[in-house]
Amino acid sequence: MHTYACAETDIRIRQGVSMFRNRSDAGRRLAAALQRFAPQRPIVLALPRGGVPVAFEIAVALAAPLEVIGVRKIGAPWQPELGVGAIVDGDRPHLLLDESALASLGLTQEDLCGTIARETEELARRDAAYRRGRPPVKVLGRLVIVVDDGIATGSTARAVVHALRERGASRVVIAAPVASPEAIRMLQNVADEVVCLEAPARFRAVGQFYDNFSPTTDEEVVRLLESC
Repeated sequence: MHTYACAETDIRIRQGVSMFRNRSDAGRRLAAALQRFAPQRPIVLALPRGGVPVAFEIAVALAAPLEVIGVRKIGAPWQPELGVGAIVDGDRPHLLLDESALASLGLTQEDLCGTIARETEELARRDAAYRRGRPPVKVLGRLVIVVDDGIATGSTARAVVHALRERGASRVVIAAPVASPEAIRMLQNVADEVVCLEAPARFRAVGQFYDNFSPTTDEEVVRLLESC
């Protein structure tokens, strides 16, 4: 695993200095750390929407195919920001629930039926918007690099890893410009490798590490996918 977190990282955060100009800058820098995977002909999968500009730079540098893999957090019914699972798109959507979180909240899967249905519909909408009739890339027997613009908790990335294992990927590498140390430790237990440029202890939100963290639009996602 590549993690270049150090005291200097936290000093820069205290001084209000961002680590990356924008997602494209982060992607180019992350691509350099991933160059060693190029001979293995990886597939680059981006978590939309913010992961796409980062993944685009990686796919270009590695001469690899670029695709999106949709994933949506499943939140508690009374507090949507409290994640209790995630659903990943595909021919058969992959649902991964945090059983310990459900137990602590006194919830069952049946309690989440409405939320799961809504998030499944949103996955279908994004799939239609981004793929525009193109079939999903086949990951069977392939090395897959899963890219996001930053990882706070790692719960959605973990769901993606489980889905890719189920679909037969030979190896799964998680890659992000920045992640919390807790997320890295958790993902190390499920992914084959985690490649991260920065893992600051003072981690509040992904956007704090970018000068420009403006939202990525559906139109930008489509343009980048069609350009790669």
